[in-house]
Amino acid sequence: MVTGAAGGIGSEIVDRFLAEGDTVVASDLSEAALEEWRSRWDDNATRGREAALHTVAADIASEESVTALADAVRQRADGADVLINNAGFFSHTRFEDMSTEEWRTVLDINLTGTFLMIRAFVPLLKESSRGRIINIGSGSVYKGTPRQAHYIAAKGGVVGLTRVLARELGGYGITVNLLTPGLTITPMTEGVLPEELLQMQRDQRSFHRDETPADLVGTIYFLASDDARFLTGQTVNVDGGLHFL
Repeated sequence: MVTGAAGGIGSEIVDRFLAEGDTVVASDLSEAALEEWRSRWDDNATRGREAALHTVAADIASEESVTALADAVRQRADGADVLINNAGFFSHTRFEDMSTEEWRTVLDINLTGTFLMIRAFVPLLKESSRGRIINIGSGSVYKGTPRQAHYIAAKGGVVGLTRVLARELGGYGITVNLLTPGLTITPMTEGVLPEELLQMQRDQRSFHRDETPADLVGTIYFLASDDARFLTGQTVNVDGGLHFL
């Protein structure tokens, strides 16, 4: 189960699991956005070993929508082994100019949405012999990036949620881990962020280049695999050596 599947990172995640022959439920807010990726995903599903693809539009900030999504996964895929909470949203606003509505919107999607997805999918994951929860955070929590107080507060909350659930769900054999990407070049960020910011990121990394979604999917696939069965409650930072934890 992959949320935010129509985004730059999410689409690459779906590609990888389909290429490996897995059954994938890809979800995003817009059915139209999911349909834009269908031909590419269908091609990967055809080439993957027994791969199958299902797309379901859902709003992760809505309890009703998330419940319907979990029901759809049970009906279409007959359960879930892996939940990847990739969907996210941020805006750039000075703290003093931030409205309560904007604050709540960002927290609802990034933090409450993660909570709702996990709560709805835990019953399915408990039925699996290899349940995995992979939360996608942000390397911005390490730096305190200006104009992102709401986003960093939400992603910081996901750090704590990941650790608590690793304790609570370990008895069911479910692992819960967090991946924190650095600034990743996606269609949402390409052409929007100033070149001086991108160059600063390149200069500060150990690898002096842009980070792309392809740099993340291998680690995500590892966290979903049997090789990571004894790894839980951890934050795995993938930012090209910008931060050392």
